[in-house]
Amino acid sequence: MADVDPAQPLKDFEPKHDFFVGIDSDGCAFDTMGIKQRECFCPWLIGYFGLQPVAQAARECKDFADLFSKTRGANRHKTSKRIIAELLPNHPMTRVRGFEVPQYPHYFAWVDDPNSLLSNDGLKQAIDAATDPEVKSELEHALAWSEKVNEAIGQIVKGLPPFPYVRESLEKIQPLADAIVVSATPNEALAREWEEHDIAKYVAVIAGQEMGKKAQHLEYATKGRYEKDHVLMVGDAPGDMKAAKANDALFYPINPGDEVKSWKRFGDEAFDKFINGEYAGSYEEQLIAEFDAYLPEIPPWEK
Repeated sequence: MADVDPAQPLKDFEPKHDFFVGIDSDGCAFDTMGIKQRECFCPWLIGYFGLQPVAQAARECKDFADLFSKTRGANRHKTSKRIIAELLPNHPMTRVRGFEVPQYPHYFAWVDDPNSLLSNDGLKQAIDAATDPEVKSELEHALAWSEKVNEAIGQIVKGLPPFPYVRESLEKIQPLADAIVVSATPNEALAREWEEHDIAKYVAVIAGQEMGKKAQHLEYATKGRYEKDHVLMVGDAPGDMKAAKANDALFYPINPGDEVKSWKRFGDEAFDKFINGEYAGSYEEQLIAEFDAYLPEIPPWEK
């Protein structure tokens, strides 16, 4: 028997409306980014990678890298490398204390390898393939950290409702446009969150990491099915905008730190403009320029 394609629900998706809205989940529909990064990722990053003497600086670097800069929403291993190798060594607190930030060259080489699968499974494969004991040990350490983070997320990230105005926005979308969840979160966690808060009924498909990358989700569900400017992606990170643009779709940003205001504007104004053909062009450009200003390239301590 042939393997079932996890992305089949997207490929089989049949439009009921002329318009389509894809919606990211973590940090966009649900207020989960802050608690995950600050209470689950950060303490164990400090603990596992020997950053205790500059814990406060590490927290500031983590907030910047994962929540309030252009790498918001990026892969955990890429941002951990960015923090340990680039941001933290240049932080004023690290410098004034003369602290040598521990480096992990074998782990970083794995992160930078374009052929690496940047996940726990990918780390396990690299560990199995490693012949050098030092390489194996460093990768095992990174895997232990990543698994500890997942355990913490399972214990801590619970009962978080969607942002205010998300439900109202979904109610507004439902009679006029098809909607799906477009996310890099595992399917099981997504389905649980959307069902727990009784909003799964507003979307036709809940697509998580098992169904491919976000750009693939949009491609599978929309290619050849909608007219130009009839597809909109709602997201809170540069990766969401990239996925939209890869599919020639429109993008509506949920601004980090101003999510409630962003969702209110979506329901009050932006969705109507989308349906009425007034979204593309100067209106979208203005929103994207505003979003871009929320996510600077340079950390505040370097200004």
